[in-house]
Amino acid sequence: MLSRCIAVDPATFARDHWGCRPLLSRAATLPQGFDDLLSARMVDELIAERGVRAPFIRMARDGDLVARNCYLGPGGFGAEMPDQVDSAKVLAQFAAGATIVLQGLHRLWPPLIDFVGELVGDLGHPVQANAYVTPPESRGFDAHYDVHDVFVLQTAGRKQWRVHEPVHRDPLPSQPWTDHRAAVEARAHDDPVIDTVLGPGDALYLPRGWIHSAQALGETSIHITVGVAATTVHDVIAAIVDELGTVDDLRASLPIGIDPTDRDEAVAIATKTMATLVEVLRDRAPEIGEGVATRSAARHAAATRPPAVRPLATLDSAAQLDVDTRLRWRRGLVATIADAGDRVELRLADRVMSFPHFCADALGVVRSGADVVAGDLPRLDAADGVVLLRRLLREAVVVPTAATDAPGTPTAGREA
Repeated sequence: MLSRCIAVDPATFARDHWGCRPLLSRAATLPQGFDDLLSARMVDELIAERGVRAPFIRMARDGDLVARNCYLGPGGFGAEMPDQVDSAKVLAQFAAGATIVLQGLHRLWPPLIDFVGELVGDLGHPVQANAYVTPPESRGFDAHYDVHDVFVLQTAGRKQWRVHEPVHRDPLPSQPWTDHRAAVEARAHDDPVIDTVLGPGDALYLPRGWIHSAQALGETSIHITVGVAATTVHDVIAAIVDELGTVDDLRASLPIGIDPTDRDEAVAIATKTMATLVEVLRDRAPEIGEGVATRSAARHAAATRPPAVRPLATLDSAAQLDVDTRLRWRRGLVATIADAGDRVELRLADRVMSFPHFCADALGVVRSGADVVAGDLPRLDAADGVVLLRRLLREAVVVPTAATDAPGTPTAGREA
């Protein structure tokens, strides 16, 4: 899916643009447009028929958010929830110049569920998708920067984009643009690095920290902002610090009677602590690295989510499973296989599954992501293979291969 968003090959993008420079890609240089992901008709369907609730929708006008009661309301008898979208109120606000912001579409809109899932696989970082629907000659937000990378995918209409150099490079999630408001506002008055109009099918990549603003032109503009929460060196260091909490010497209390206000004493304590830390990292690097890897995998699993499964269809598939049923690892599911004596464990983010040790090789083949059938699993006969795969299917670890290839098939999880 990355190749849909960039006009250069992935290796060039990784070397010259990822995390460092914007990339403008015109529709003529991309393999296809983006109206299959979100069109005007689809926006109307989401607002009018899908029961969207806050916080999956916001509205903004001229840099300020619109009060929620101006576009939300109760759902009526049988759906007495006060935060459902009120389509008539949305119409009134949109007609008055407010931008519709549809958030978290990677959780509720089938085309973007699939698109984002595959993009996570391409990038290796968590991804989200929001959409911005702006009336003619209007803008939603002032110049600002994001704390995540974005791909702007224009699906309909035209929008003027102005992009400026960062005032704070590679901001962390804890470092929003409002911390540098004055500098951002001043930079926005400089000559832009990019000043262009995006039309249908155009794309723009912006690394986090790059300042940008946009305004719709003479027609309604719809664009998707695909946000990428890049895993950073800081994240790895934070995981290392967390893992150091397992080291006894580094949990010890400081001596009684210390004076935290004495600069020389504080420096001496810090110097001694750093020396201890260097020894620990030198002597226990592989062990700490294993712990960091586990923490990083858990963090990624928490920030991403594999495609949903359809419970009823999955149980039907499990009941009908035979030696020829083709299955595949559920895309995006994070798990490790670990030796546990006479057992082998499949360790998922939310649970641990235990199997006889002779299943280890078969689990490894399943975990590889290749298509599998019960009759071909190593060290298992066909009957044992059926038992193993049926359990993995019921536990939502694998899905029928057809479900990973064709929209709308059982276990694909495409309902909004």
